[in-house]
Amino acid sequence: MSVANTDHAHKPRPKREKHYYEDWIGKIYTSICVVFLIVVIISIVFFVASKGLTTFVKDGVSPLEFFTSGNWNPTGDEPAYGALPFIVGSFTVTILAALIASPLALCAALFMTEIVPGKGKRILQPAIELLSGIPSVVYGFVGLTVIVPLIRSIFGGTGVGILAGCLVLSVMILPTITSIMADAITSLPGGLRESSYALGATRWQTITGVVIPTVLPALLTGVVLGMARAFGEALAVQMVIGNAPHVPHSLLESASTLTSVITLSMGNTASGSVHNNALWSMALVLLLMTFIFVLLVRLLERRNRV
Repeated sequence: MSVANTDHAHKPRPKREKHYYEDWIGKIYTSICVVFLIVVIISIVFFVASKGLTTFVKDGVSPLEFFTSGNWNPTGDEPAYGALPFIVGSFTVTILAALIASPLALCAALFMTEIVPGKGKRILQPAIELLSGIPSVVYGFVGLTVIVPLIRSIFGGTGVGILAGCLVLSVMILPTITSIMADAITSLPGGLRESSYALGATRWQTITGVVIPTVLPALLTGVVLGMARAFGEALAVQMVIGNAPHVPHSLLESASTLTSVITLSMGNTASGSVHNNALWSMALVLLLMTFIFVLLVRLLERRNRV
């Protein structure tokens, strides 16, 4: 008995395999990255929320005035902080840009995946990737030198305004919507198409009766993500929309968005002033809208899985 215990005591411990340590290093590294990411997100949300709410809690600006008044005059004798023109401008250009870009993106995605998959991907995909890589300032310059004069020559006026802004935005969000729609259509099981063809349906009947209804939630996900990008775009819109602080009553009128007024005014205000805090309140509205867009995408993805 004692001899057996002695042999067991002197038996060498098995060496750890190399992948055992690599696995632990990977777990620790990814855990640190995830914790860092969570801390950064919480810090950003807390910072923007604390600065944005200061307008209402400390400075005494009424939330009712901020969200419903169209009077924005923070440097006047009687300062006014109505952000309604910018909220209306942001929603208007975003919705119109999505309405213009979504049908074009759907046609491009169907062309690449259903009509001529080989040639479509060879021709359209590089063009879409090129569009997604162009900087915002280039879109703004193109809008300023091409779209604005075109609108001026057709409709008169200055050419800058809501219409120019939504046209520029529609081109900017087109790659995002097209890519997501194409991926969604590609992921559709081939058996559904074959079953439709086996029942005698034509290609367009299969597309309109099987493909699009089946992947509709994923298609809407692309639209929502495109709208999220359009809502947060600043530079290109700022260059063509006119930046006038009033609620527009026509597509040809100048207007302003939340992002454009923030980028134009943030550098000209003193930190901690009411004007500066009001701009942070607009940033908080943008952040909340981003959360809403993400929530909509999650709901659509859940519906797509069902």
